[in-house]
Amino acid sequence: MKATFTRRELLRLLSAAGLGSAFASRVVADEIGSTPPASPVPEKKLIPTPQRPRYPATLVGGKVIQPERPLQVVQETDVLVVGGGPAGFAAAVASARTGAKTTLVERYGYFGGQWTGGLVLVVISSHAKENGQLVKVLGGVGDELLERLTKIDGGIVNQGGGKFNPTTDPEATKFLMDEMIREAGVKVFLHCWVADVVMDGPTLRGVVFESKAGRQAILARVVVDATGDGDVFAAAGAEHEQRLHAIGLVHRLGNADRADLAKLKEGGFRSLGSIEPLPSVKWVNLRGPSTDCLDIAELTRLEMEHRRNIWQRVQKMRQTPGGERLFLLQTAPQLGVRLSRLLAGTHQLTYEQAMAGHQFTDTIAVGGAQNAQHRGWPIPYGVMLPRKLDNLLAAGRCVCVDEKLIEDMRLIASCLTTGHAAGTAAALAVQSKCRPRDVEIAKLQKLLREQGAYLG
Repeated sequence: MKATFTRRELLRLLSAAGLGSAFASRVVADEIGSTPPASPVPEKKLIPTPQRPRYPATLVGGKVIQPERPLQVVQETDVLVVGGGPAGFAAAVASARTGAKTTLVERYGYFGGQWTGGLVLVVISSHAKENGQLVKVLGGVGDELLERLTKIDGGIVNQGGGKFNPTTDPEATKFLMDEMIREAGVKVFLHCWVADVVMDGPTLRGVVFESKAGRQAILARVVVDATGDGDVFAAAGAEHEQRLHAIGLVHRLGNADRADLAKLKEGGFRSLGSIEPLPSVKWVNLRGPSTDCLDIAELTRLEMEHRRNIWQRVQKMRQTPGGERLFLLQTAPQLGVRLSRLLAGTHQLTYEQAMAGHQFTDTIAVGGAQNAQHRGWPIPYGVMLPRKLDNLLAAGRCVCVDEKLIEDMRLIASCLTTGHAAGTAAALAVQSKCRPRDVEIAKLQKLLREQGAYLG
């Protein structure tokens, strides 16, 4: 009879044998991995160092000068989506499903952006209220992901059954995003940063990326900027504005179900955090100060200060009656950047238009209400279109809205819906052999509805 062990038991046995947890973790990882190749590659094998041409920057007259150099084109694609957060994920899946050869580039090693890496786990504004009735405005790719999460034990809470603003588990969300990207046939490059763009007059032809492999280019017929910070349209010279906003850092508390909140409140702690699918875990938001989200010195300072403050707060909770069993489970891998650049689009959607429920002939999505307390607000195609730059669409929190509407447009549900619309529009532009600004709106809206998007 074969003996079976839990992961924890296996770790304990191997550690007791003097092999250590690192060895045990490797055994478990190998056990769940794919079938090994017939001839496994030896670890630590010496391989030839590729000889690459070098074009180092030089110091000339006190200035650092970058010389001209050719770049390797690693991919040519119909639609290139830059950024794999909620908007970029939805854009890539929608584009590929619409029939375009689609490539997705992401700077981290996972998809989801602030939703998964930033640990902002609640999908706010998934619903609105129409004639006193709760209406789900998050449809299409985004809603499909949420529905699939309901099939995973501990994957999601508050989804379906008249509920709104669901909260998801970050690892389950990452897993299903991977699955949906694979199923759609999207070509993916992770661990790549936008460095520059490839231009042909006022037309965007591709994007230049920096990675461990060096500087490389991807050429595309249409590019979707889903970076959140508008990195692509800014590099391409599109009109835009930059704003300051709060930068926080989310953390998660473990053993939250073993804490005595009443006693903690007596000690000055008002809350343990927000609900997660796992009953023993709470996620804790931190707004942080308003500052420049593009200033790396500020980002560095806040990352370290926030982490220190979080650690000290949790230790104080552990020393307070009722909180002895709490522990700091995780600080978010990503800072909570809420806003930086906003595109100057062919249409600026205003808060007044949104709250009045203004109808547009080019509606491509509908925004929800943060607590499902008011009607939805149509989102026009023009918020994603640059005024002059061609072959680019923006999606997510960097689209063209006024100051008062920023807090609604930057939410995850709005990012998913605008991303879906941008990906479908980009694929349609490729198929129609036209610029994104010349796409037939009625055809785009028909496609979106067929894909399950809610347009009102």
